[in-house]
Amino acid sequence: MAETKKEIFTYNAPWELYGMSWSVRPDKKFRLAIGSFIEEYSNKVQVLQLNEAKGSFQESAVFDHPYPTTKIMWVPDKVGNRPDLLATTGDYLRIWEVQQSGSSSSSVQMRKLLNNNKNSEFCAPLTSFDWNETDPSIVGTSSIDTTCTIWNVETGQAKTQLIAHDKEVYDIAFACGTEVFASVGADGSVRLFDLRSLEHSTIIYESQPPPDAMPLFRLAWNKQDANYLATFMMDSRSVVILDIRLPSIPVAELQGHEQSVNAIAWAPHSHCHICTAGDDAQALIWDLQALPRPVEDPILAYKAGAEVNQLQWSSSQPDWVAIGFGSCMQILRV
Repeated sequence: MAETKKEIFTYNAPWELYGMSWSVRPDKKFRLAIGSFIEEYSNKVQVLQLNEAKGSFQESAVFDHPYPTTKIMWVPDKVGNRPDLLATTGDYLRIWEVQQSGSSSSSVQMRKLLNNNKNSEFCAPLTSFDWNETDPSIVGTSSIDTTCTIWNVETGQAKTQLIAHDKEVYDIAFACGTEVFASVGADGSVRLFDLRSLEHSTIIYESQPPPDAMPLFRLAWNKQDANYLATFMMDSRSVVILDIRLPSIPVAELQGHEQSVNAIAWAPHSHCHICTAGDDAQALIWDLQALPRPVEDPILAYKAGAEVNQLQWSSSQPDWVAIGFGSCMQILRV
């Protein structure tokens, strides 16, 4: 008799969590890293592994992190032949290596601390980063000092640093390939950059004409169709879908949340599905196949136990989405 597969696994962390990332390696299924959100210097990052036999998550490693992580990402190593690396942002970009030390335990060492401002003891906090899937030696970071920095994480050197926005930059994301990336920020614009010609950028969307622009908080690039981006305004209930071929006017607005949206993630394996999550404790999955016709309702809705602050769709196991609310992480089969 076929055993019914479990649809939800829950992990209760010892602290409120924010940073969260699925491991990409094929030999590390159901492994995630989560970061604490404690409003002081001392914070933690945990590496969690699902024990499928027991149906519960177990901590395989934990390490100290200065300040809460604004983002965590595992190296985009789909083959599993690179060192087992994890990157975090907060005050700086740090690269960590996870090494197996027992059958179910690991140790973590910091390999690199990347700092492009050697002349000052003060650093401008990093709001986010993206690890390039095509060339994992490239990481792009965004900062409250209005800049984005493109790093070579193998040499630890900044390839380029540019003033990307008029105000704080809140998120950065690479398109397919290694050249094109986009950023969003407090000036309310989505800007498109090409590393081959950095002297100019293209504004593809503004939340409102300045000076009334509302900050844009997060940005996500469709992994299967590089013409589409998603973003949302701070304290907004709707998610804006943009087609870079038709700048300035959203191709869709997804309006299913009753309170502010906090996180968005495109399906890694489908060009037309996106997940959104917010303060109404909902995670919603939308099918955008009908575009440019309006998309009225989500195809799937999940109600969590509290406001959903974090959302990650697994690229190596695309039928699983992870959400974070309060001190709880849940992975959901979709």
